[in-house]
Amino acid sequence: MLSLKSIGASLVGIVVLLLFRLQTTEGSLHEYRGENFVSKGNAFVVHGGSEGIYSSLTNNLIQSHSYSTNTDSFIRFEKILFRRPKEFSNFSSGPIHAIVFDVDDRETIGGSAYGGQRAICCTADLAKLGVCTQGQIIHRPSAKNPGWPKVFSASFSNDEVDVALTSRSIPITKTGMYNVYFIHCEPNLKEVTVEGKTIWKNPTGYLPGRMAPLMNFYGCMSLAFVLLGIFWFSQYARFWREVIPLQNCITLVITLGMLEMAFWYFDYAEFNETGVRPTGTTVWAVTFGTVKRTVSRLVILIVSMGFGVVRPTLGGLTSKVLLLGGTFFLASEVLELVENAGAVSDFSGKARLFFVLPVAILDAFFILWIFTALSKTLNKLQARRLLAKLDIYRKFTNALAVTVILSVGWTCYELYFKSTDVYNERWQNAWIIPAFWQVLSFSLLCIICVLWAPSQNSMRYAYSDDGEELDKDATLTLIKPSPLLPKDVRNQPEVRPTLGNNELSNGADVEDKTE
Repeated sequence: MLSLKSIGASLVGIVVLLLFRLQTTEGSLHEYRGENFVSKGNAFVVHGGSEGIYSSLTNNLIQSHSYSTNTDSFIRFEKILFRRPKEFSNFSSGPIHAIVFDVDDRETIGGSAYGGQRAICCTADLAKLGVCTQGQIIHRPSAKNPGWPKVFSASFSNDEVDVALTSRSIPITKTGMYNVYFIHCEPNLKEVTVEGKTIWKNPTGYLPGRMAPLMNFYGCMSLAFVLLGIFWFSQYARFWREVIPLQNCITLVITLGMLEMAFWYFDYAEFNETGVRPTGTTVWAVTFGTVKRTVSRLVILIVSMGFGVVRPTLGGLTSKVLLLGGTFFLASEVLELVENAGAVSDFSGKARLFFVLPVAILDAFFILWIFTALSKTLNKLQARRLLAKLDIYRKFTNALAVTVILSVGWTCYELYFKSTDVYNERWQNAWIIPAFWQVLSFSLLCIICVLWAPSQNSMRYAYSDDGEELDKDATLTLIKPSPLLPKDVRNQPEVRPTLGNNELSNGADVEDKTE
């Protein structure tokens, strides 16, 4: 347990640092604040962004120095400035290039002589073949998209510290995953930095193509949670005197789900409208979602233990359950902040894999503990012949087993999807992966709501004495007293077994009937 506490303390520190770092995070407005060129092979490169962009809905072309209509797609270069230190400004330089290309045309960038190592900058051997000029980047026209890739350049003059790239907008007439790179081939320019921004727009707004369908999805999920809330809260209001603690926990999960879906929708809507991701809304959406997932797992765990149905308290397990839940919350919060609040491109980095591992381990621990507790609870119910409760727990177990099987299957598919899509060419279908997890968790929540909906017998069902509960086919009957019996005996009930198949209403294991 000490190790879990230390992990939790470390994760708290990471969350605080991430919140501080993400206060100025932006989305489809890709900002460059003194980015340094990195050596890649024989070239020096700055990655300017990668996003899926749908083609324009109209035939209007974007003018080189103006914005488009709302239905046009474009990538706009704005105030791009290359800067070098004063001490390295005593010479004229070769060109620094800005390259825009579709991922389908990636083979048009770079080349190799005689089947050797691929190079981005033209080598002496390639120059001898006459295919390029030494010191320049290698690029060929696309066979699929005429006029692409787009290449623009700027060069330093002698004693010049800053040089600007002409602002321009590039119309997107073909749906694809587009990349922007800044590249130069001169080792003497390794101290150069990039400043400015690029603006990326889809026909329906500034949301990256991978995220665009999620705005409508979260709108639909918000409506689904509203409908579930109407059902649950109407039952809650009708039988509020009979509500048990377990049902209060379910109410909390539904409320958190409503808030999460609403915040995600507003997050994507504002991002789509302005091109700047609203960090505050994103953090709230992430936090409500993380709290909901944590509480959901804790509810499933305590239900599996029989809390509120078989046992009134968790006893000494309460601290362990809360510690596991707190650790899971912190690990999930860090992962979601890294994945969402810092999202600028559609290209997902490998750094997040480091944050996935703790969440996966804690999830596995939850599953193991849940099914172990369920097994003990089912055995207890069967031994005591509490058949009505046993029936509900069997349905719950079946639903949980199906959920776990679907989760494992979808995880395998997700790993396959990401491992076989190195260049994010299937970006148009990537939104389905997070959407599936939301639908799956919502479906399980609906099943729990149906099984444990508030009713007039909730309190009696939950806290009936396990040791005295009768068999399902036994009926508690009050018979008319005989006038020959003493008065104190006449008023006593008699338990009379019946052979009928009397059904118990709403989970009650005994039925009162006066003859």
